[in-house]
Amino acid sequence: MAEFVYEARARSGETRKGTMVAEAASEVEKRLKEQQLSPVKISRKLSFNLKLGGSVDSKDLVTFTRQFATMIDAGLPLVQCLEILSGQTENEYFADVLKDIKSSVEQGSTFSDALRKHPKVFDELYVNLVQAGEVGGILDTILNRLAVYIEKRVKLIRQVKGAMTYPALVAVVAAGVMTVMMVFVVPAFENMFKDFGGKGQLPKITQIVVALSHSFVGNLPFIILGLIGLVFGVVTLYRNPKGKKFFHRLLLTLPILGNVMQKIAVARFTRTLGTLLQSGVPILDALEICAKSAGNVIVEEGVMYVRAKVAEGKNMAEPLMERSVFPSMVVQMISVGEQTGALDQMLSKIADFYEEEVDVAVAALTSLLEPIMMVFIGGLVGTIMVAMYMPIFDLAGNIKGD
Repeated sequence: MAEFVYEARARSGETRKGTMVAEAASEVEKRLKEQQLSPVKISRKLSFNLKLGGSVDSKDLVTFTRQFATMIDAGLPLVQCLEILSGQTENEYFADVLKDIKSSVEQGSTFSDALRKHPKVFDELYVNLVQAGEVGGILDTILNRLAVYIEKRVKLIRQVKGAMTYPALVAVVAAGVMTVMMVFVVPAFENMFKDFGGKGQLPKITQIVVALSHSFVGNLPFIILGLIGLVFGVVTLYRNPKGKKFFHRLLLTLPILGNVMQKIAVARFTRTLGTLLQSGVPILDALEICAKSAGNVIVEEGVMYVRAKVAEGKNMAEPLMERSVFPSMVVQMISVGEQTGALDQMLSKIADFYEEEVDVAVAALTSLLEPIMMVFIGGLVGTIMVAMYMPIFDLAGNIKGD
């Protein structure tokens, strides 16, 4: 798809100018003639956004979804809604996407089919929910649910990043501090000891720290290459399906972080499945979408196993219990929801509960890791500084004795 600038003349003789998204200039000419306009000039608009690519963040998507729901609820035609929203968005790439969707709808495509042409902006869950809204005649309600869902999903993603970023950041800072100490601080103290002639009488702990500094500085190129190789190896392994599965299983089984990751997985699964079922998406399609958006290979495989069993006529609770992907309490609540015929409502309640649990767990994780990391870094730095100052104290004592 490309955007074309056209100039056409109406039957009244009036000249009209505008833009249109189409596959080729001939398609633009055909559409203009269908509108009883005589093409005068058609040229392709230079658009770096479509060539170089662009992105639509969650904030833009939520704003679009809410505004679109309000306009549909007010009775505005679909094409007019798209035209208004494409004109007021500040994201030029998103504006081009909306113009293309508007063009597809004008040509007779359904709104969901038009959205499906842009999978980078509108994922499978979004498209399926819109399709369910079109079929059920509740598009405005579905869009409002989508906006709430996206906001909650973004919050979960931020919590995942928060849980993972803080320990990594502290570890990087600790590595930087130790590097500076070993490369600059310890050699400076060692030179000072040489000037005072006390190198041969250094305390044992000082000798150990100096030896470690020599070893670190002497092997620094190899250490850097080793770290680069380690990062490259981890990235390569993660891109491999088996390696990715190993890391995802590890995340779920880590002593402290694993509990947080499991709660995040439960919250994401139940929120997604509950939203899909409330919107009228068939359960098999809903489970497939949940599996693809799980964000964890272990959870994805578990959900696909459940889907296969549901396709055979079984309920969800039994295969969920077999795979042990989620806590038994979650499985029992899902079982109650199936028995009472209120599975979508039960899933929403589970999602609400676990989203609050994630908030508490992330806060507890941060408050637990912060003192541990600080004590660890402080202990390393303190040990080095004590080792460096002990010879100075010994020298000062010897001078005083003399």
